[in-house]
Amino acid sequence: MQIEMRGINKAFGGNPVLRDAGFVLADGEIHALMGENGAGKSTLMKILTGVYTRDAGTVIVDGQEVVYKNPQEAEKAGIVFIHQELNVLFDLTVEENMFLGKEIHNRFGVCDKRAMRAEVRRILDVLGVKIDPGQKMDALSIGQQQMIEIAKALMVDAKVIIMDEPTAALTASETEVLFEVVKSLRKKGVSIVYISHRMEEIFELCDRITILRDGQYIGTRNIAETNMAEVVKMMIGREIGERYPERNVKLGDVVFEVKNLNCPGVFSDVNFSVRAGEVLGVAGLMGAGRTEIMQSIFGNMPHVTGQIFMDGKEIHNKNPWDAMANGIGFITEDRKVEGLMLEESIMKNISVANLNKISSGGVLNAKAERDMVRKGIQDLSIRCTGPLHVCNNLSGGNQQKVVFAKWIFTDPRVLILDEPTRGVDIGAKKEIYSIINDLAAKGVAIIMVSSELPEVLGMSDRVMVVHEGHIGGFIDKEKANQENIMILATGGQLDG
Repeated sequence: MQIEMRGINKAFGGNPVLRDAGFVLADGEIHALMGENGAGKSTLMKILTGVYTRDAGTVIVDGQEVVYKNPQEAEKAGIVFIHQELNVLFDLTVEENMFLGKEIHNRFGVCDKRAMRAEVRRILDVLGVKIDPGQKMDALSIGQQQMIEIAKALMVDAKVIIMDEPTAALTASETEVLFEVVKSLRKKGVSIVYISHRMEEIFELCDRITILRDGQYIGTRNIAETNMAEVVKMMIGREIGERYPERNVKLGDVVFEVKNLNCPGVFSDVNFSVRAGEVLGVAGLMGAGRTEIMQSIFGNMPHVTGQIFMDGKEIHNKNPWDAMANGIGFITEDRKVEGLMLEESIMKNISVANLNKISSGGVLNAKAERDMVRKGIQDLSIRCTGPLHVCNNLSGGNQQKVVFAKWIFTDPRVLILDEPTRGVDIGAKKEIYSIINDLAAKGVAIIMVSSELPEVLGMSDRVMVVHEGHIGGFIDKEKANQENIMILATGGQLDG
C-alpha cells in the first residue's frame, strides 16, 4: 500500500499543531517518523487513520484520495495504528481483549472459544510470547501488555501498521523478537510506520526516515545515506553535541545501603550501597525484579524483610510517606499513571509532594507555592504557559521534568529513577541527563533503573545487574559494556 499525505494542517483550540505537514510511504518499507515530543508525529498518523479530522490537505492511498471517518474505516482498508497509550481492558482476559468486537462464531452463532484461543496461541507463538490467553490483562507487565497490542494488529490482514513507541516498555530480547516480526512483515509487502525516540533502533531497522519539527515537514532521508548527527540537527534545528553530558562528580561516602532484602517469590538476598553523588545504574531483563526492588525500598511492597540504612542509621519504610520522610524520592516508570495528576496544573502536581514547605498550621502560603513552582519551571526549563498549565497538555519530556521538579523540592538524599527518559525525545533526554548530573553534583545518591543499555552505560558510575530476583553482579564504569551487562542479566558470570 502506498500512502501520500500533502499539506496537512491541524489546530486544536486555535493552536496549530501541524502546518503544511507531509509524509510518503512506499510499499513494503519500514519508514521511521521522528521528531521531538510535540512535533506532530502521532497527530499526523491519527489524521491518516480517522482519529482526527484534518483542517486542510489531502491523503492519497494507492492513487485515490481518501477520508477515513474513524479508525474502524482505516482498519477495514488495511491500516492499523498501535498507539503509545495502551488500549486494553484490564478486567478482561488476553483472548477477550484480542477478539473484542472480532469474535469467531460457530455455525450456531455462538462464540467459538476453542477457535479463538487457538488463534491467540498461534499469534503469540509468532511473537515468541509465553502468556496464558486466559490470564487477565491487569496481571501482565507493561511490556507484556504492549506485546498483546502488537499481537492484536497481527490478527488483522493489515497492509500498513503504524507503531508508536512500540519498544518503550520492552526488554532487549522482546525488542529483538519484535524486529524479526517487523522484518518478516516487510518481506510480505506490509509497510510499517515506525515512531520512536530510540535512534539506535531506527538505524538498525528502518529503510527511510521522515523528520517533523514544530508540526512541519523537514525532510526525508534514506537511512543508509544519513547519520545520527544529521537526524538530530533536523529534529531540533541545532547540533546537540555529545548525547550524554560529561560527568565530573567526586563521589562521597556511602549514603544508602540495603542488606538482605527479601520478598517471597519476587526477589531475595538483595545487597547494595550507593555513595553521595553516585549514579548507580540498574539493568536486567524485564521481569527480573528491578522495579519491585525499588518499590520495596519505597515502602510499596508487602512482606518485605531486610534492612535499609541511611547514613549508617537503620530506617523503616512501612509506606511511601515513611520513605519520603527518610529522605527517599521515587520517580516511577509510568509517569502518566503513577507520577502525575494529568488533568491538574503544574502547580498542583509540584505542590502536592511539598505541602510541608509551603504551608504552616494547615494553611497554604499561596506566594510561597507560586515562587516554588516558578523556580521549578525556570530551573528545569519546563516549556509551558505558566504554573497553571495543565500537565496533560505538556509534551512527554516536559511532563517528566514536572515529575523531577516535584521530587527535587523534597530535598531527597536518595533519588530512585525508574525509566527516567521513557517516551522522551532526544533533546529532552539530554536535559534530563543534565538534571541528574546536577543532582549528583549536589551529593544526591541516584539509583537509575533503565532498559536502555546505552543510557545505563552513558550515565552510570557503576552498574548493578539484576537476574531473576537476585543481584547478578556489579560492573565498574571502566568495564561496563553491553556484552558484560547481558552476560550477567542472563545468569552468566564475568571472567576475573
